Formats: sequence, C-alpha cells, structure tokens
Amino acid sequence: MTEMPAPPSFAPGTPGRFWGLVPCAGTGSRAVPAGAAADLPKQYQVVAGHPLVLHTLTAFAGVARLAGTLVAVAPGDHFLDAYPHASYATEPCGGPTRAATVLGGLRALLARGALPADWVLVHDAARCLITAERIDALIDACAHDAVGGLLGHKLADTLKTATDGPGGVRVASTVERSDKWLAQTPQMFRIGTLLGAIERAGLSVTDEASAIEAAGLHPRLVPGGAQNFKVTYPDDFALATAVLMLRMHSGTLERFGGARGVAAGDPHNNPFFS
Repeated sequence: MTEMPAPPSFAPGTPGRFWGLVPCAGTGSRAVPAGAAADLPKQYQVVAGHPLVLHTLTAFAGVARLAGTLVAVAPGDHFLDAYPHASYATEPCGGPTRAATVLGGLRALLARGALPADWVLVHDAARCLITAERIDALIDACAHDAVGGLLGHKLADTLKTATDGPGGVRVASTVERSDKWLAQTPQMFRIGTLLGAIERAGLSVTDEASAIEAAGLHPRLVPGGAQNFKVTYPDDFALATAVLMLRMHSGTLERFGGARGVAAGDPHNNPFFS
C-alpha cells in the first residue's frame, strides 16, 4: 500500500486570502429539543428568532478580511436558498462524516478560485455564539504562523476518567488538567496543507487540527471562550437563546433581511459566487 505524501507546507508570511468554510451537512438528531421541528437538523432549528446557522453566518459576515464563506450542505439540501446573502455561498458537497464534508468544501473552494496557499477557517455550524471579534483574533494570531491554529478553551473543571462499577459508573481517576484544552472552532490552516492532511489521515478524524497533528505539525492554540460552545444537546438551545438575546443580536436581522425569503445583498455582485 502506497503511503500518502506529506501535505504541502508554506513558509511563514506567504501571502494568502482568508476563506470561511462551514460544514453544515449533519443531522444533529440528538440535539433537537422537545417541541422543535423534528424533520429539521439542529443547524436549522430556530434559536432567538432565526435558524441557528444564520447566527453563525452573521459572525462570519462581520469579518471584513474574509474573501467569502462557503457553506457545505448535504446534496439536495436547499434550506438556505431562502436566505441568500452576498457573504456566503452553498455547495452540496456534504459527506457521511465531518471530514468528508470539509474535504468536499476545500475542493469546492479551489474550484471557485481559492489557492492552496490561501487560509481557510473551518467552523462548526452549531457554534452559533462565535463572534466576528473572536474570528478576527484567530486570524491575527495565525496569519503569520508556520502551521495555523484553532480557538480553544482552557479546561476549568476537574477531569475524571470513569469505569463501570457496582451500582453504576464510578470514578477511576482524576486527570491532571493544567495542560488540557477544549478544542473549538474556527480552525485555521492553509487550504493545501489541510486538504493534504485530511486525505492522508482519513475521513474518521473528528476535527481539522487532528488531521494536521497526524501530519506531525503542532497547531497554535488561541484562547476562545466558554460561550463558544457547540450546540449538542437539547438543553444547549436554551442557553444559546439566552446568550443571543442578551447580546441583542440584531446583526442577524440586519444582514439576512429579517423575514424568510428576503435577500440582504446581491450574491451575483461577488465573483466568488459566479
């Protein structure tokens, strides 16, 4: 069996544009809260008055340095057609795993004119509390890095390992937490490097940094925040709604037209969408 070649590397300071990539092809059935639309995946459930993913895309729309954002959806998924906007495009390149969807998205970016040396910021659709300021901070920290990096949150809670025992699950040990971080997104790497790393690592890797690490590289950790959590379980919707309402997140209404089917901006004015 022939080993896959190492992913390409680029010298620090190599010029490159910045692109957003939002994998949005998952079903997320375990996260759908009671009373929600059971036929919609979690990224399309309404949170604080708008589909969850629109809050995510609002943050990316607020980052002026991004050349464009690609939303990688499942084939046949036309949900976002009702919310056209000049800051993003959709591509039906979703696959059976996150890595497969990201790989399809990277190839689609290249087909649309992105270059291997350009940077891509991959972000979970369900991390709807990300802000433009956090995205900009990641770009500032990694734009001149030899590898790239990701947002992360230093572990604050005591961490336990568990084992099945009499009467239920029992603590097996306490894990040293001083060097432990929770991986978040966006995760920012050169397109060519990340594409090669995923092709080499395989489609079972759970995040982009894992593929980069498997290639022998060490991504930079950039402090994120506790609010940048991934909506995963039903209770998470209530927390995300509370935070978004507290922020008075009017940017979603302004950028996406407020009502279903009203476009804010003309995507045809952006060559990225041609």
